[in-house]
Amino acid sequence: MKVLTLALMFSLPVAPWASQKPLRQPTTSSQIAKHSKGGRWYFAASGHAVYCYGPVMTLPRANGDLQKVATFCRDGSAVVPLKD
Repeated sequence: MKVLTLALMFSLPVAPWASQKPLRQPTTSSQIAKHSKGGRWYFAASGHAVYCYGPVMTLPRANGDLQKVATFCRDGSAVVPLKD
């Protein structure tokens, strides 16, 4: 009985143990931004809500005042002025 079981087992086609993984394509900055975690919603100075991944920074305005901005936002903007 064992011989019959072994003969049957060796006669069946064997599936490959490790499946072939598809080649990874290099990622662009927009793809990284789409899949990055850790973003936050901010209220932009324009009155819209924006989702940004980068840190909030304080930048000087042309008149010398300071302006808070969110960086690396989902809409593709590098810097979005925030409402205080």
